[in-house]
Amino acid sequence: MLPYLSPGLLIALVVVILAVIVVIKGLVIIQESEVMVIERLGAYHRTLQKGVNFIIPFLDQPRPIKLVRYLRHDQEFTPVMSQETRIDLRESVMDFPSQPVVTTDNVTVRIDGAIYFQIIDPANAVYKIENMSQAVEVLAKTTLRSVVGQMELDRIFESRAEVNAKIKEQMEEPASKWGVAINRIEVQDIEMPEEVKEAMHLQMSAERRRRATVTEAEGDKAAAIAKAQGQRESAILNAQGDKEAAILRAQGESRSIELVLHAMGEGEKSTRAVIGYLLGQSYIAMLPEMAKDGERVFVPYESSALLGAMGAFRDLTADDATMADITRRAAAAGGLTGSASAA
Repeated sequence: MLPYLSPGLLIALVVVILAVIVVIKGLVIIQESEVMVIERLGAYHRTLQKGVNFIIPFLDQPRPIKLVRYLRHDQEFTPVMSQETRIDLRESVMDFPSQPVVTTDNVTVRIDGAIYFQIIDPANAVYKIENMSQAVEVLAKTTLRSVVGQMELDRIFESRAEVNAKIKEQMEEPASKWGVAINRIEVQDIEMPEEVKEAMHLQMSAERRRRATVTEAEGDKAAAIAKAQGQRESAILNAQGDKEAAILRAQGESRSIELVLHAMGEGEKSTRAVIGYLLGQSYIAMLPEMAKDGERVFVPYESSALLGAMGAFRDLTADDATMADITRRAAAAGGLTGSASAA
């Protein structure tokens, strides 16, 4: 049997129970990276931050945010609509289905993209747009068609970073009105018709063959240039060697003539003797070349006089040690002359 309660005590008990309910209902704990938009009597009141917060039950109510997410399974995307009272402030990614886009060179491609966005103003995300995530998705699709539709197919493949930057730039201003920051856009996949793929494959094969031909031609050109430079340098060195050898020979002969003239004295006789010696020396130098064509060499009659002059020259310069070689050459020439006379 329940004990009897006085009216005053009963009222006090009811008040305590209501107070406990109010405290329990009004106590709200917000996690890290989350917020909650609170309305009081249908109007925006405040935004609850992380930690322990208190609201007035029945007067304060959280305003939910609508979100659309895509579940991907076997290349198929299934949209899922949800309403959440706790708004996540972390960066979110939306992988939306591929979209058909026509390029400036009239090629229809399907482009699959992903959006990385973040809610920075929860109140605007709730009140300024009816469905924030759907609005971001539609904006991304229309911007993608606008940007890619102004480019050729080859440029899209070569400049994906440029496409991503242009889409992000054009989405930033309208998304900021909804309290959303567009962090980046990524073009993931570009699907082309089969005939375009085949044409691009043939084009790439032709380009590779062209590059190979150009590389081979450049290699041949470099080798020819190197060979020509080597031959040129070799010819220059040979010419310099011949020049230096001729200078040395001329200097030696000049020195020999000076020594002979010094030994014989000045006069017409000594000058003629030197001239005869030089001519005889030239004949002697040519005899080995003439002897290559046969076993015997026929010396012209005029050469006997020159060789005789060399013999006289030898007698005049017998005391000079530098003329010993002339005597040996004259003796050899006499043997050849003898053979010629016998013939």
